[in-house]
Amino acid sequence: MNIFALLSTFAISVSTIAVIPHIAIAQEISTAPQQKTTHKLCSSDAVEDLLPTPVSYKSASPLSYLAQQGFTQNLDGSWACYVSDSRKHGRYYTLFKVQERNGKLLASSFLDDGILVDGQDNRSLELFMMIIEKHTNTNQGNRESIRRYLESFFSLVKQEKVQATARGYLFDQINGGVVLYHPVTGGKLKGTGITININLPQNLASSPVS
Repeated sequence: MNIFALLSTFAISVSTIAVIPHIAIAQEISTAPQQKTTHKLCSSDAVEDLLPTPVSYKSASPLSYLAQQGFTQNLDGSWACYVSDSRKHGRYYTLFKVQERNGKLLASSFLDDGILVDGQDNRSLELFMMIIEKHTNTNQGNRESIRRYLESFFSLVKQEKVQATARGYLFDQINGGVVLYHPVTGGKLKGTGITININLPQNLASSPVS
């Protein structure tokens, strides 16, 4: 089956689900971040030394495993991967973000000026599959099917065959999993984002991030 036809078949309005508005940020810094070699998902031009001191929480976040992947926890409880901008000296922005919002768990990959940086599609897919594996009721067969679907979605985005809109595409009916390619207008970063949006799982609902 043609994957684009499949996407169209499962397209739904996101008026009934949560989307991440206004969360991508950009900052200007006085010195360029140091290059680091790492195999973490958040691994390109890490800027940990230039960010504010991470917030300490009395109880561990159910998403705290993201710290091992190079993510930083923000004041609102969300987890973000900040990277430097190779096109502009001294600038960094949000590449990935994971958060709870309105009863949903969302993971986003941001395209500055609508451009996927080198390797971003593969690392985005690994992040999405990590979230799906840890926070949805899926088996190996389900996840392999979801991975193929998301791989095709990224391919269509790169080929500019999916427009940035508020339309969501259902990839996991059991967990209410929807993937979107949407505009980003918040902060200084202008571009688009690819977001997966799933129903808030029990292992997060019982221990909300605050």
